[in-house]
Amino acid sequence: MISVSNLSFKYPKQDTNTLNNISFEIEKGQVFGFLGPSGSGKSTTQKLLIGLLKGHQGNAQLFGRDIRNWGSEIYHKIGIGFELPNHYNKLTALENLKLFASLYGIQGKSADDRIEKLLTETGLIDAANQTTDAFSKGMKMRLNFARALLPNPELLFLDEPTSGLDPVNAQIVRKMIQRHQQSGKTIFLTTHNMVDADILCDQLAFIVEGEIKHIGAPDAMKQQYGERLVEVQQRTDSGETIHCQFSMEDLPNNKAFLTQLGKHNVETIHSKEATLEDVFIKVTGASLS
Repeated sequence: MISVSNLSFKYPKQDTNTLNNISFEIEKGQVFGFLGPSGSGKSTTQKLLIGLLKGHQGNAQLFGRDIRNWGSEIYHKIGIGFELPNHYNKLTALENLKLFASLYGIQGKSADDRIEKLLTETGLIDAANQTTDAFSKGMKMRLNFARALLPNPELLFLDEPTSGLDPVNAQIVRKMIQRHQQSGKTIFLTTHNMVDADILCDQLAFIVEGEIKHIGAPDAMKQQYGERLVEVQQRTDSGETIHCQFSMEDLPNNKAFLTQLGKHNVETIHSKEATLEDVFIKVTGASLS
């Protein structure tokens, strides 16, 4: 679906490259997370792939065709959700979507049916006739998502789709992303949000200062950089809290572990795998702030 090999890019009047020979592959149906601190090259990579920037070195392909050879027809095959949603504030949600549908050549009943479906899916159907200047940040982000889906694209580029959202709206957006992956869409997710990355992504690439430092599946990364330990928290009859750790090797036959479980009430028990933020810091030596 996406193939990138030795991709480099330098902005005019800059002395150094923003991207340095990055390479990755994204298969059809994957959610691919592109993670890194601000200024690491995430947005530049996305802009190159969707045709907003030109002049790169190396190779990049969408749908098996070099990105240099795509014209405007590519926008019928991809959907784009930018981090800062821009809508025509004096138009209603319905009018905004109708305007953009017309740019894709979607009109009449086809447009009406498509827009109604998307407004329903994003939970905005009751606000369809409200002007977007009255929308909350969460509503604007959901409308942004609906707009990206107008052409029913095979490939979605989403830039910080839950940025600034409260937990309820963030959960709504995550569930929409999951539904569209299940329907067969491929999703390129640019983010520095480790919760989104952990919940949504099949593969992750960590990029710092224009270089990809590590690519892999979230669970494999957390296990690789974590500790093979189980931590048990218990509370005694007198109210004292006890913490114990045990190796995960042959845990069902670990007599000390089984004996400890029988001593007191268990409050929590969990493995000590690393968080994705732990992994990122260990791999890159950088923070996500």
